Amino acid sequence: MKKTTAQNEPPLPSGASQAKATPAAQASSARKEKEFVWKRRHLLGLEDLSAEELWHILNTAKGFQPVSTRSIKKVPALRGRVVVNLFFEDSTRTRTSFTLAAQRLSADVLEFNASRSSVSKGESLRDTVRNIEAMGVDTFVIRHSAAGAPHYITRCTDRHVVNAGDGQHEHPTQGLIDIFTILERKGRIEGLNVVIVGDIAHSRVARSNLWGLTKLGANVTFVGPTTLVPKSFEQLGAKVSHNLDAVLKDADVINMLRVQRERIASQVFPSTQEYVRLFGLTRERLAKAKPDVLIMHPGPINRGVELASEVADGPNSSILRQVSNGLAIRMAVLFLLNQVP
Repeated sequence: MKKTTAQNEPPLPSGASQAKATPAAQASSARKEKEFVWKRRHLLGLEDLSAEELWHILNTAKGFQPVSTRSIKKVPALRGRVVVNLFFEDSTRTRTSFTLAAQRLSADVLEFNASRSSVSKGESLRDTVRNIEAMGVDTFVIRHSAAGAPHYITRCTDRHVVNAGDGQHEHPTQGLIDIFTILERKGRIEGLNVVIVGDIAHSRVARSNLWGLTKLGANVTFVGPTTLVPKSFEQLGAKVSHNLDAVLKDADVINMLRVQRERIASQVFPSTQEYVRLFGLTRERLAKAKPDVLIMHPGPINRGVELASEVADGPNSSILRQVSNGLAIRMAVLFLLNQVP
């Protein structure tokens, strides 16, 4: 998988290290970023995005960060536009984040609840989309248990579509949030060793992180039980390990994924206690890592399972910062897509 070189990166967000870049190189990068024109109408995943497109989203998000710190937390960028949250799966963080992001861009927001809609009466996804489209919406933000659902919607409507998580496929905005948070804390992506721990086999977050991080030059290692981290992920560009302690010392970032308790009954690992002993990030285990290792988690956290509370709330953790950064990333995505006719 081809990795970008430092000279191809646009300017880093303020606060990120540019010590090695000469003024001429910074100016050249700034011109490249300024000349870049976003052309995509949809965000369906990170697998299809180029490194340049990824950098453009990250830099656009950096520009939107100050909005959340103002006394009036709004800009008129999408005034008169309508965004619908078409969620067929339960969600707190993602739905709320997209709602606030759209509102801060001054868009109107329509909240869709599958259990209280005509879907419960047998209406097809296509008909649901077409009927909502007829009400004059501009952007569909969809979360669905079926992989490929957002791609299908693009064939049903000419409105913008954002993938907010589809089955075990991708969760592109969460991947962007994680990358943005790493960049903010570490000042770079290229050359970092990122360890992602947990239920990789069923994780759309892990897949989006893999595509985005490797395109920007990071090294990604998936860690977990053999039942949840198959060797086949090596074909996608990740390293695979079943021993967390063995990879800790070289990790710059550790991203812990939620243990899906509903899967314990299917015997993917013997018990929660066994999982914690082998893959839980405790204070004692954290002591084996680099002093400045960055701890992340997309949420919700099972405290005492993936992470000990003192680790989740400790100085190495950027978990709440991930939530804050979610607004800027989703504002950037909604803004960029709506600039394309």
